[in-house]
Amino acid sequence: MGDFVVIMGLLAAALMGFALGYVIRQYWAAGKVKAAQAEADRLLAEAETKQKEMLLEAKDEVLKTLREGEQDLKQKRRRLRNQEERLQKRQESLERRLEPLENRERKLAAQEGKFKQMEDDLEQLRQRRIEELEAVSSLSRGEAKELLLEEVEAESRQDMARVIREAEQAVREEADRTARKIITEAIQRFASEEVAEVTVSTVDLPSDELKGRIIGRGGRNIRSLENAAGVDVIVDDTPEAVTISSFDPVRREIARLALTKLIMDGRIHPGRIEQVVAKSKQEVEAVIREEGERAVFEVGLTGMHPELIKLLGRLKYRTSYGQNQLQHAIETAHLAGMMAAELGADVKLAKEGGLLHDIGKAVDHEVEGPHALIGGDIARRYGKSSIIVNIIASHHGEEEARSVEAILVEAADAISGARPGARRESLETYIKRIKALEEVASSFPGISECYAIQAGREIRIVVKPEEVDDLAILHLSKDVAKRVEESLEYPGQIRVTVIRETRAVDYAK
Repeated sequence: MGDFVVIMGLLAAALMGFALGYVIRQYWAAGKVKAAQAEADRLLAEAETKQKEMLLEAKDEVLKTLREGEQDLKQKRRRLRNQEERLQKRQESLERRLEPLENRERKLAAQEGKFKQMEDDLEQLRQRRIEELEAVSSLSRGEAKELLLEEVEAESRQDMARVIREAEQAVREEADRTARKIITEAIQRFASEEVAEVTVSTVDLPSDELKGRIIGRGGRNIRSLENAAGVDVIVDDTPEAVTISSFDPVRREIARLALTKLIMDGRIHPGRIEQVVAKSKQEVEAVIREEGERAVFEVGLTGMHPELIKLLGRLKYRTSYGQNQLQHAIETAHLAGMMAAELGADVKLAKEGGLLHDIGKAVDHEVEGPHALIGGDIARRYGKSSIIVNIIASHHGEEEARSVEAILVEAADAISGARPGARRESLETYIKRIKALEEVASSFPGISECYAIQAGREIRIVVKPEEVDDLAILHLSKDVAKRVEESLEYPGQIRVTVIRETRAVDYAK
């Protein structure tokens, strides 16, 4: 019972402690709520205060902006009024200036009417003058216009011909001076023999008694020599001489050398003839190779194909109008190289093209076609460049020249062949060439007289002035030159000069 009382007392104490704690917590919470409420009221009051302050500041800012806007608007209105006043003044000034202009325009309109009337009167007067002129001249207006146009055209043609002639003359003189200077310097720097070496086909004999030994019994010796050398041996009435004939200059040289040795040795019979011809062939081939190498060395070239060197050497035994072709090739190479150096072109190309330009003549008796094209094919076959091939193939116009060096080689070839003493031709051939030149020039209409002068280097043509005018003589000179190039063969170049002369003759009585 006592324990129960104790337990109940403890329980009552616990309940009282719990109630007391609850009351204390409630009081503490109520105090906290009041503090929070007070803080909230304080914050709200501060917010309302700040809001009022912000509204006041915003009102002040708006008022300030409005005042600034009003001031700016007043300034703009003031400027607009000033501009309006200036525009008004300018308009009044323009109106004052425009008034005399309007008065002048009215006066001009009145004068324009007068001018129009005067123009109509002048047109009527001009028509009457035209009618009177037509009546006096017996020509209609169209006929008079055509006549006037014809006269103007004739005068224009004369003026145009004069201008063209003066321009061509100026260009030609300048080109001639430059070309003459370059060619003269090149020729002066290269000195060649006056008459080039000529290969002969005649063998001199100590006496005519050797002719019988050369022929042999029944002609066996001469037949053996002809068969071994591939030539024709002509034994005729020419005193102390035997002629060797062959289309191949190398064979002719082999036969000449062999026959000379046989004459000096004295032993002339078929067996000995074959031995001497074989030995002479070897000697000539060695000479051909040496001459080709000498030509290449003299020009200053390297790396030449051996077959091209042999073909060059064969030119030693080839002539054209008496000019040795190997010497001509060397001379052409030197001249082309010197002119290329003067003009800043490729000197090596010019020299090589000049040395090989007539290489086709070494085999032209074996191959059909122009020697220039044959030479171009040979150079192409032995690996020469397209420029060298074109230089060789174009030096006589069979192909179009595609480089400066090709033109220089063509000019050097003409210089070498046309210089005095370089070539010879018979009187009969010379006369035929002169006559052919005159016949070609005479074939054109309107020509009165024509003459080939300066040993065939110039054609001088005199035209009929009533048939050929000044402009037509320019075309005539070009046409004659073109016809000569197409129909004739000649060394060097030929100048065509056309003369038109008008004479007025009267008599004093």
